[in-house]
Amino acid sequence: MKITFFSAKKYDIDSFTKANLQYNFELEFFETHLGPHSIEMLQNADAICVFVNDKLNRQVLEGLSKKNIKYVALRCAGFNNVDLDAARELGINVCRVPAYSPEAVAEHALALIMTLNRKTHKAYNRVREQNFSLQGLMGFNLNEKTVGVIGTGKIGAAFCRIMLGMGCKVLAFDLMVNKELEAAGVEYLPLIELLQQSHIISLHCPLNEQTTQLINHQTLSLTQPKVMIINTGRGKLIDTKAVIEALKNGHVGYLGIDVYEQEEKLFFKDLSTEIIQDDTLQRLMSFPNVLVTAHQAFFTEEALNEIADITLQNVQALSQQKPQAVAKALLA
Repeated sequence: MKITFFSAKKYDIDSFTKANLQYNFELEFFETHLGPHSIEMLQNADAICVFVNDKLNRQVLEGLSKKNIKYVALRCAGFNNVDLDAARELGINVCRVPAYSPEAVAEHALALIMTLNRKTHKAYNRVREQNFSLQGLMGFNLNEKTVGVIGTGKIGAAFCRIMLGMGCKVLAFDLMVNKELEAAGVEYLPLIELLQQSHIISLHCPLNEQTTQLINHQTLSLTQPKVMIINTGRGKLIDTKAVIEALKNGHVGYLGIDVYEQEEKLFFKDLSTEIIQDDTLQRLMSFPNVLVTAHQAFFTEEALNEIADITLQNVQALSQQKPQAVAKALLA
């Protein structure tokens, strides 16, 4: 079986080549993302493997069907970039990696919180310039602060446990209550109450019709003054323009994002010698209390190895007509 990869970076090539030693698939890697322009690059592939910014709308899926692609393997947990109805109609199986290393993303959310709070990124630059002043580096104790977690799937649950370990009061909102988290001390509340009570709000929910721009003018108005908002989920969970307004008037005290609404045009690329045309992102990065990382929350050695192994397991199970072996990962 031949699997063609899109949006492939060196670390993808390394991790999948290593994992493939036990599967012996034929692997082909393209750095370009998948879209209507790149379908013609497919030659005799049975499956494709894509990432978060590859667009699999009906047009693209119809093109894949004409190329006799039978399987689409997402090497990520999110699947908002795939038209699942079209995939079902075309008989294309779609699978994902629902849980590769929840701790990787949860720990990065903590890193954003700690960096914004204690301003370690600014302290690092100061000391390198032999400036040892503490002025402007004041933070706060995380201990006993209230942290609101929106979405308590595997990543959200891992984040809850981390924040409990930091001595925080942890509130959660999810359609499904995790009884183990409740027993550990997490309190589930309606969304409005969570927004009203939390000093820090961290987003770990999937992106769908109900959660698109969950953080907006209205929901921000419910939050505490100087609230910290963290997003390691999907960029479109936040109405960026609404958050900018809240940053400008001081209502949002800190913003840490590893994802961005228009990231597919920017992230995973070296644009250091170019003029960024995205004025919204440029405005965001002009705030001293905003921290942006480029979708790196998943980026640990353990997570990459797990993603590669589970993705190839999924493809093997589907090719051997064993959908029960990939039931939790199968989308269409």
